[in-house]
Amino acid sequence: MSYCRFSTNDFQCDLYCYESKSGYETHIAQNRFVFREPMPPPVEFSLDTSDQWFARHQAVMREVDRADKVKIGLPHDGESFTDTSLEDFLTRLIHLKDVGYQFPDDVIETVKEEMENEKIA
Repeated sequence: MSYCRFSTNDFQCDLYCYESKSGYETHIAQNRFVFREPMPPPVEFSLDTSDQWFARHQAVMREVDRADKVKIGLPHDGESFTDTSLEDFLTRLIHLKDVGYQFPDDVIETVKEEMENEKIA
């Protein structure tokens, strides 16, 4: 399971985070996409909206192909980390957010929930 991928939020995520046998992996992008056009409005996937969802996906991928890639320019660009505990992983995520890396806020909330669930188990 991944917490986020570079493609998350229409390719506006700087991190790829997931759990592995070694621990909690964090890979940081070196570049960000700068799109020429705004992304189309999101479409919630369902059987009724599948055609619209796929059309939007194709539009997003066209923009990705046309986008410029620019250096992020923050201290951990291109680095990878392995944390052996959820606590250390959470600390790393908070640090990366504070430094300016982009990723969904719900990643931090998910890790906090997992930590709470570990305490209960």
